[in-house]
Amino acid sequence: MAATIDFKDAVGKVYFNAGMTEDGKLIRKAKTYRNIAKDASADNLYSALEQLAQLSEYPFIGAEKVETSFVWN
Repeated sequence: MAATIDFKDAVGKVYFNAGMTEDGKLIRKAKTYRNIAKDASADNLYSALEQLAQLSEYPFIGAEKVETSFVWN
């Protein structure tokens, strides 16, 4: 029997530049937004996360979509 993968959920993560350490390394902060639609297009998701990032006091670095799935046999 072949294994299958079923979508469980997705989250959007927004990353911010929170400054630099004394060593000159970037301090990165993240905010997670849950319940992202399975079929959200890349353009729509990026646009929404970019708009949400504007509510932060830190400069926007980037965003990612993280999906979780069940693997069944």
